[in-house]
Amino acid sequence: MRGTHRIIVQNKRIRYDFEIKRNITIIRGDSATGKTTLVDMIREHFENGSASAVDLICDKECAVLDGRTWAGQLSMMKDSIVFIDEGNEFVMSDDFAAAIQETDNYYVIVTREGVPSLPYSVEEIYGIRNSGKYGTLKRTYNELYHLYHAEKHHQPGKPEKVVVEDSNSGFQFFQGICERSGGITCVSSQGKSNIFSVVAKQPDEKTLVIADGAAFGSEMEKLMRLIKGYPNIALYLPESFEWLILKSGVVEGGGIEEILRDPGNDIESRNYFSWERYFTAKLIQNTQDSYLKYTKRQLNPVYLQERISGRILAAAEGISLC
Repeated sequence: MRGTHRIIVQNKRIRYDFEIKRNITIIRGDSATGKTTLVDMIREHFENGSASAVDLICDKECAVLDGRTWAGQLSMMKDSIVFIDEGNEFVMSDDFAAAIQETDNYYVIVTREGVPSLPYSVEEIYGIRNSGKYGTLKRTYNELYHLYHAEKHHQPGKPEKVVVEDSNSGFQFFQGICERSGGITCVSSQGKSNIFSVVAKQPDEKTLVIADGAAFGSEMEKLMRLIKGYPNIALYLPESFEWLILKSGVVEGGGIEEILRDPGNDIESRNYFSWERYFTAKLIQNTQDSYLKYTKRQLNPVYLQERISGRILAAAEGISLC
């Protein structure tokens, strides 16, 4: 599955109207916010159709996955938007993460906690709120809203420390920039799950955290709690380092500019479990026969040349390392 899909589900009392843009969407929130009601309405329509008194409009089949037989149910779901309510512990398992990697479904997961085994985007974590009455039928209209916007956590000015999620090309690039700028320490957290502990050791330092927004969703809540207490900590969460290079315009041709306007239309969920993987593959493909040849593990030194690195940093809006 690829692209954006609108879902309208309603009965005489309540209506939901929202769009799903990626293969994994997370819905968060406290009790009585309408999360379980949404899943129950999807289930009722799936099981009883028009007899359910629930209207559902979507260009894809919507289904609910739950219980101990989830694996068998999942094997029969194809090209569907699959809803999973909170309380289904299998969502946290490595078995579930492995099972959905090669499916062509989109997944909407209701949970109060992060799901560390899944690479979901910061931009696809939503809450549900009541936005008043809908039309003349007096239905309650519930809408999804973003819990986090990565671009709102940038901090102007030069940091004392930069913490980078990985130890590969992205870290090597920012390490080189920090060495050139002078006075900035650059460290790798050796994975997204370690970022919180690395930053929390010295929270008073003026710190910039750089991580792949396309897969950082599960770490966002605890890091935001830390940031609320220490406003000197800032986040820069591009989709990925490879996305940043593509956005900079350093690599020309290949329809990149058009793809970046709406990546979801080009990203098949069966082939790319996260958008980060897609942007890596696209950058490798588009540079393989050029002086800009890119590999994930070892940064091509050409990306640290001032002309090229300057364009990449210019594309990283909201941060300053000079």
